[in-house]
Amino acid sequence: RAGDLSSPLRDRFGVLLRLELYEPAELRQIIDRSAEVLDVKIEEQAKWEIARRSRGTPRIVNRLLKRVSDFALVSNQGLIDMPICNQALDLLEIDKLGLDQIDIKLLRTIIEHYDGGPVGLDTLAASTGEERGDIEDVYEPYLLQLGFIKRTPRGRVVMRRAYEHLGLSERYSDEREINILNWLEEPDENE
Repeated sequence: RAGDLSSPLRDRFGVLLRLELYEPAELRQIIDRSAEVLDVKIEEQAKWEIARRSRGTPRIVNRLLKRVSDFALVSNQGLIDMPICNQALDLLEIDKLGLDQIDIKLLRTIIEHYDGGPVGLDTLAASTGEERGDIEDVYEPYLLQLGFIKRTPRGRVVMRRAYEHLGLSERYSDEREINILNWLEEPDENE
């Protein structure tokens, strides 16, 4: 992370770039190439499904393609079609947005144990058994990009979109949204 480097060291780099997430069409092209290298036959719909569930990351798209390919091989299928693709991704517990069981566990813990938040990072780590650094560096960025959680001065808060995705929209209220907006306006003691 660039923020972990001292300013003089960071200034020595000629160009600082930030890579954006890949679009599904770009990931589908990566799947074409990887399927060719792996000598895997895959239907067009299955390519798009894997691309959608890969969090916009080529490394993840290749990992998912390999796992789905393994599943197809074990199932005696010569072709990765939609049923095989969906079965494999369901077994891996990768949902339609690319969330895995740990992402879901984090969201459900905040919702069910802390009434949707706010909850501090250390408390969330202790509650889920996940490392603080893993939550912050591995899981949280994607949840933030999806708009499923917000960081407030008081801690992490689950947003309406996450409730809807998890089928828990009845537990989200307009009063809660007003509270979240107020928490976002409070000054951060760490700044």
